Amino acid sequence: MSGKHTEVLVVGGGYAGVMAANRLTRRDDVTVTLVNPRPDFVHRVRLHQLVGGTDPAVVDYREVLADGVGLVVDTVERIDAAARRVELAGGGARGYDHLVYAVGSGSADPRVPGAAEHAFPLATLEEARRLRPVLEAAPAQAPVTVVGAGPTGIETAAELAEEGRAVTLVCGGVLGPYLHARGRRSVARRLAALGVTVLDGPGSRVTAVTAAAVRLADGRTLPSGVTVWTTGFAVPDLAARSGLSTDALGRLLTDETLTSVDDARIVAAGDSAAPSDLPPRMSCQAAIPLGARAADTVLSRIAGERPEPMSQAFAGQCISLGRRAGIFQFAKRSDTAVPFHVAGRPGARLKELVCRGVLKHLAGEAREPGGYKLHRVPGATRRELLDARGAGAPTTAERTA
Repeated sequence: MSGKHTEVLVVGGGYAGVMAANRLTRRDDVTVTLVNPRPDFVHRVRLHQLVGGTDPAVVDYREVLADGVGLVVDTVERIDAAARRVELAGGGARGYDHLVYAVGSGSADPRVPGAAEHAFPLATLEEARRLRPVLEAAPAQAPVTVVGAGPTGIETAAELAEEGRAVTLVCGGVLGPYLHARGRRSVARRLAALGVTVLDGPGSRVTAVTAAAVRLADGRTLPSGVTVWTTGFAVPDLAARSGLSTDALGRLLTDETLTSVDDARIVAAGDSAAPSDLPPRMSCQAAIPLGARAADTVLSRIAGERPEPMSQAFAGQCISLGRRAGIFQFAKRSDTAVPFHVAGRPGARLKELVCRGVLKHLAGEAREPGGYKLHRVPGATRRELLDARGAGAPTTAERTA
């Protein structure tokens, strides 16, 4: 190994950031520091369980982060790429030789009259913790409206209905857009069995939210004691504020090795990365392999080697439907759903295995840096996806998990 000591800063301690930080400890001449605004790891795929009161959705960093990674609980206000340092909200700055940008995503501005004032978003730990006591304080018979029929909306509606709440799921379009028609019918049956009222189609688009109601495009007004908003995701504007190139959503633009198009010392991973302006679907399924690839890119540069391009392979999408049922929707490696799915109790067991498996991947990389291999699994080649985009074919770049 080189005699030069290298400082690597990882900004963001979610799935991608933790995987990258752990993997970077493969070299003993590298100092890895993780900067994150929270002292605990957020197991984001369980936030609906936090709202339902069945899981705290947080894990001690000691369970998933390598001992050799330094943790700084703070927020990065600005990246000064020219000086190779970041400015911290708590004061001061930290220098780096290489930076991994993994700031994740959160709720987008709903842009619907009254939604910001009267609806409760559910994309972050703080939002889930704010919503839980509101639900606890609401009368048991109070109608609950969940807006958005992606995985978060479906899971939240099912979780609350299983608690005995009167839940209406407002799709604003199709129930479970990612799902194959067979999987969609299976989810609809389970929601119906739980007593969830599902409103779909173009007329179900929300046009206004008040303290006691939700108004739809077709003129209906739904009484709502608590309105939960699960549609629309955004990324922090740190990259844009720092003068780095981003896509329309604010994700850091990179090449196929996840290297910033502006600076070879900065790589990105997870929901806040836009490789070739064609980001994978926002999900932990993408974030963890991207974190591993980002770390490998940094390690290759430290070693004076040429970084490898990313691969992109998906297995499908899993959705919990309360504690006793779920669905695992299988897909092609290009992330297109196929007819086959596993539902009911077996689906719930698969979903739970996935949730636990995510932590096992992170903890395993902490114990044995370099042990994770799934980011090397062959999938739909990025060249095929890029060519398809050039030909005008639709892509799967929007968040559905």
